[in-house]
Amino acid sequence: MSKIQQYKCPCCDGAIEFDSNLQKMKCPYCDTEFEVETLKSYDNELKNETADDMSWDTSAGSEWQAGEAEGLRIYVCQACGGEIVCDETTAATSCPFCGNPVVMRGQLSGSLKPDYVIPFKLDKKAAVEALKKHYSGKRLLPKAFTEQNHIDEVKGVYVPVWLFDADADANIRYKASRVRLWSDSNYYYTETSYYSVTRAGALGFERVPVDGSTKMDDSLMESIEPFDFSDAVDFQTAYLAGYFADKYDVDSEQSIERANQRIKQSTENAFASTVRGYDTVIPVSTGVALKNGVAKYALYPVWLLNTSWNGNQYKFAMNGQTGKFVGDLPLDKSAYRRWLFGVAGAVSAAVFAISYLLWLL
Repeated sequence: MSKIQQYKCPCCDGAIEFDSNLQKMKCPYCDTEFEVETLKSYDNELKNETADDMSWDTSAGSEWQAGEAEGLRIYVCQACGGEIVCDETTAATSCPFCGNPVVMRGQLSGSLKPDYVIPFKLDKKAAVEALKKHYSGKRLLPKAFTEQNHIDEVKGVYVPVWLFDADADANIRYKASRVRLWSDSNYYYTETSYYSVTRAGALGFERVPVDGSTKMDDSLMESIEPFDFSDAVDFQTAYLAGYFADKYDVDSEQSIERANQRIKQSTENAFASTVRGYDTVIPVSTGVALKNGVAKYALYPVWLLNTSWNGNQYKFAMNGQTGKFVGDLPLDKSAYRRWLFGVAGAVSAAVFAISYLLWLL
């Protein structure tokens, strides 16, 4: 005996049966009707779906040649464990990440040499001015903060970044719906039509950055993106003069998961933007396959500003190339309450006005 093909309902996953009266396939659970050929096509799509395949060649960076690292020194923070690298003329008296004292450990060892570096374009003065500008226009910022916030440290730090290049082939399936509403003298009607929507194609990614430091928060680093790689040059130790370089403690292999997340999210966003004309769109399955995936090692310039106010510490960061500035600010609770009550009052007044107009009509 031949095996009977069983289909599952795309809407509710229930087993579909053939309705002899309708001469169609019908789901006994949600009453959705399907043409047989439509289900065959849908079943073929499911069979062709593939899982993610995201592998990389992570031979980033290179070994230091004899004598290249002789002029570099490494410092270790006794509080947070951060390791920073600088040239022998730069004295490290405090950690740029937590502000605590650091002690010199010795010469650099056990680390790869970066492939590229984006040199600093903006100086310390520009970072301080950007902090002041960051305060302006913040209505809920305590006034005392702008006057009393003390800048403890301003340090230029090269952050280690792994750059991932890859070509991505993707196949994504969505469950979409359109809703039609109408009424007559007796009833209101709702008709919901469901669709299986597929998108397939290829995207190219260049230099997807993942910072290689646990001391540098991912969200903070990503907030000051993008960096313009056209300014990147082959790494030379001379670019470290007067600055610090954070020694990576997350290698390229450990950064793959984060790179895959960023690439997959960007791919899904790009494909989803092409699915238009539906009331709801829900991704059901995603398959992303990478090829030609390689990683490189670079240093990106960041100004870190550590400040203190009212017994609390606040950290700010500025892109040392473009000047993009980010950082958390305290909230004036009394000003926030006044603002909240004002918004609530405005909403109440608007609701009252609309209700009154409807009553008049």
